[in-house]
Amino acid sequence: MKLEINKIYKMDSKLRKLEEEIIVKQKMVCNRYGTAYLASPLGKLIGVAIETFKGGNSMPVNGLRHPVESGRSANWYIGAGVNYSEANDFFKPMHISHLVELCPQALHYLGLPPGWRFLFDDKQYEDVWYDKQLLNI
Repeated sequence: MKLEINKIYKMDSKLRKLEEEIIVKQKMVCNRYGTAYLASPLGKLIGVAIETFKGGNSMPVNGLRHPVESGRSANWYIGAGVNYSEANDFFKPMHISHLVELCPQALHYLGLPPGWRFLFDDKQYEDVWYDKQLLNI
């Protein structure tokens, strides 16, 4: 039992350290674009178009943030590639922590407040911009 508790403590400690490193990068992105930082803790939910990350065409990655309305959700929606769907189940709920494996670079942008979008690819392209239409949902 004591060994299991130690394993859990070490995992929690690693997760906290990882989250601290991510927050530093998120704040750097916010500073670079002159906007306030709004936390997106790893335990919060986001909408991810999981199917768009499968196969070999997972670029570019596009994210947008609607106003935060729930204590459980950070209201980010993230997808990859160029094919999007209007289907109600296109974005699946996922904890932010799963992006560590699915798309770690996207974590850098999740400190941007509602109304912000990002787009990046694997060839050093990056675009980050404010879209006030995202606030009208």
